[in-house]
Amino acid sequence: MLTLSGISKNFVSGRKKISALYDISLKIDEGEFVALTGPSGSGKSTLLHIMGGLDKPTHGEVVFQDKNLQKMNDKQLSEVRNSSIGFVFQDDLLLPHFTLFENVALPLMFAGRRVDEIEIKRILHEVGLEKHLNHKPFELSGGQKQRACVARAIVMNPVLVLADEPTGNLDTKTGCEIINLFKELHSRHKMAFVIATHDAQIAEAAQRTIHIIDGKI
Repeated sequence: MLTLSGISKNFVSGRKKISALYDISLKIDEGEFVALTGPSGSGKSTLLHIMGGLDKPTHGEVVFQDKNLQKMNDKQLSEVRNSSIGFVFQDDLLLPHFTLFENVALPLMFAGRRVDEIEIKRILHEVGLEKHLNHKPFELSGGQKQRACVARAIVMNPVLVLADEPTGNLDTKTGCEIINLFKELHSRHKMAFVIATHDAQIAEAAQRTIHIIDGKI
């Protein structure tokens, strides 16, 4: 489903070239639950962003569902990301003036698809937020906001969900609840999950762990 071949990523800071990833090759199969672990600054987030087409590698190739992401323009990449890949970040990135229902429906709106009220309510029920659909983000707890982000990530029924430190801003109890939610959704929908994390509990829950340090697997 997702294959990375010889991925390297360099950044330029002033006159210095900084290498974030070195010659990484890996494959994510359909329906896998993978933890991407490593210390801060190891390259986890950079790798995750390249997997999802949010960033491009300096060298190497990313093939997602038989499509070479390097050969796509920005519009094509946006369409692939919106239709087939769900994203969950450490910060919730919810639109503050939108209701929970509207925030979750955003990917459908961007894709020009009909917003099915029954389907949105079903997804909110799945993540335990069916009673909060008309609430604004400021009326939600940190854990509820992250659940809303998960709902938004799966509303298009993607084949891949990428999560970057999804429990990083949460207390231990709430973080455990989010981990269990990921496991439930993975079991129910058979989506592939790749989660970049410091959280040992996520690594323990994963079917496979990829450890990255200093930009290398």
